[in-house]
Amino acid sequence: MKAEYINPFLESAKIVIEQVAQVKPSTGQLGVKEIKFANDYIWIQIGINGQMNGDIVFGLSEEVALKMVSAMMGGYPIAEMDEMGKSAISELGNMISGNASTMLFNQGVRVDITPPKLVLSNQAAGFTATKALTIPLIMDGIGELDIQVLIAS
Repeated sequence: MKAEYINPFLESAKIVIEQVAQVKPSTGQLGVKEIKFANDYIWIQIGINGQMNGDIVFGLSEEVALKMVSAMMGGYPIAEMDEMGKSAISELGNMISGNASTMLFNQGVRVDITPPKLVLSNQAAGFTATKALTIPLIMDGIGELDIQVLIAS
């Protein structure tokens, strides 16, 4: 697993979050950790196919997801993760991944991404718990977004 696989997603996430939520995220510590599905977490899973194969998974607590959706909607308060909120948080993952795939293409790595799959903690994600390259993005007033890259090859 190479650290450079996560960099385009990290850079893209910073750019997209700053654009849609008007928050400049700071970067936490890069590491490797085991994927565990916590009860109050929402996961956005996007498949990567091409010269790299695997999944990019964005994980955030439901509380952080609500704050993020609220920020994306111009500060409109969101009390629960309804269909509109799920759609917005999925689109956030899609925007980040689409931008990252363009960055990868510009580095000579051709990949396609799948549409985002919203995975609630009590649902199966379609992959077994495994170790992932992970880096948290810390967003003032919102919380942390965990970016986890699971690359098969």
